[in-house]
Amino acid sequence: MNKETYLKEYPKYKNMRENVKRDKNRLHFHMMPPTGWMNDPNGLCQFRGVNHIYFQYTPFLAGWGTKLWGHYTTKDWVHYTEEEPFLFPDTKWDRDGVYSGSACVKEDGIHYFYTGNVKLQDKEYDYIMNGREQNTMHLFSPDGKNITVKELVMTNEDYPSNMSKHVRDPKIYEKDGYYYMIQGGRDDENRGCVLLFQSDNLKDWKWYDTVYSKQPFGYMWECPDLFEIDGQQIMTCCPQGVEQQGYEYQNVYQCGYFPVSFDMENKKYEFSEFTELDKGFDIYATQTFQDEKGRRILIGWMGIPDADYDNDATVQYDWIHALTMPRELSFKDGKLLQKPLKEMQQLRKNEFHCALSEFVQWEPKDSCFELHIDFEERTEKNSSVKIQLREDVFLSWEKGLFRLNMGKSGHGRKERIAEIKQLRNLTIFSDTSAIEIFINDGENVMTTRVYSENLEQKVTFLSKGNVGNVAGYELGSFVIEKHEEK
Repeated sequence: MNKETYLKEYPKYKNMRENVKRDKNRLHFHMMPPTGWMNDPNGLCQFRGVNHIYFQYTPFLAGWGTKLWGHYTTKDWVHYTEEEPFLFPDTKWDRDGVYSGSACVKEDGIHYFYTGNVKLQDKEYDYIMNGREQNTMHLFSPDGKNITVKELVMTNEDYPSNMSKHVRDPKIYEKDGYYYMIQGGRDDENRGCVLLFQSDNLKDWKWYDTVYSKQPFGYMWECPDLFEIDGQQIMTCCPQGVEQQGYEYQNVYQCGYFPVSFDMENKKYEFSEFTELDKGFDIYATQTFQDEKGRRILIGWMGIPDADYDNDATVQYDWIHALTMPRELSFKDGKLLQKPLKEMQQLRKNEFHCALSEFVQWEPKDSCFELHIDFEERTEKNSSVKIQLREDVFLSWEKGLFRLNMGKSGHGRKERIAEIKQLRNLTIFSDTSAIEIFINDGENVMTTRVYSENLEQKVTFLSKGNVGNVAGYELGSFVIEKHEEK
């Protein structure tokens, strides 16, 4: 689909928009597709004071289809502009979809790199070792909206010969005067890895090295991201093919990080233990960027491929999926911590504060709220906590296990468990059809979609004898203006 085709179909798009407006599950403070399908966040960056959020997008179908890059911009993380779609599959190198990619900001504009997907149809293929082109593409935009350069920089022939046809999701890392492009890979022995490519000009790239963890860890590493934070190198990725171990790796595919030491000059790579970014049901394809304040910000897709639960409640209204709230990262005591951006506080209204012993029940409007509980007497392993967030959604902590349990509104989501030895605090953000739970200052997070039959829901604290303080806020909505296509 090129831009001309998109504009030709636009009248249909307007009709879909009217249907979208009828859905009570439309989120108040999470980014969603205007219509159709959304998945991976792409090209996250800030340029000249404007934050750009691009995303995988199929505008005319609330299902899997040929991908564009949709586009939102914001200066304050509360007021947004829905821009025209940014990127279309309009060349022979990306004809079957502009897949995931990233941005690299320079003084004169933004460089983007993404995977151009081509799926061959002339005969039968396994689409693992053959039948697919994964082309690395380069774009340049002087403003984040208009493209002046679109070119092919690498094909399958430029990747190591032992790679499958699954090499994708480029992200740029700068070090010692060089640019390194990290891409996720699957080799011919079905082992997940990342590939490093090197350039000194962002245009000419050569394979530099292939990096594996010491022990095999899944068959494919999607959406890798390499960055430094608080003196520590971190590599996030989404490994596929990792078996569940106790309460670890409960989802079909994982999303997490390795603390790493990558000595690029000497090609020496050390991996510490993989840790999941989120123990909930709906997190995948996270991407980070550093904003102009120096904050490392993470956004993920609130979805997951091939799960045995669904988000079909919104499909009849011509849309599906959403992104997480933006989260600020920090690294402390060997752990990556996540907290919602401070700008989210602008949405607060109708606040209340009380002692935990006085908190019994609360009915925030549209189930949209922020709830913070601080346990003054640190809740130890032999204590317990139980909170009812909605009619059939419960949080509990007992004997060192933190549980999220869901009923019918989970659409197949039942239980996720995290091992938490001591419970110090909880921060819960509830939106119409999404919940994000931050445990112990973001040491652990749980994210889930939820589809209640009605939004007149009550929050009930079901435990006795806990000491602490509570702060609650109803939350307003993002303001989104539409950029009209010309």
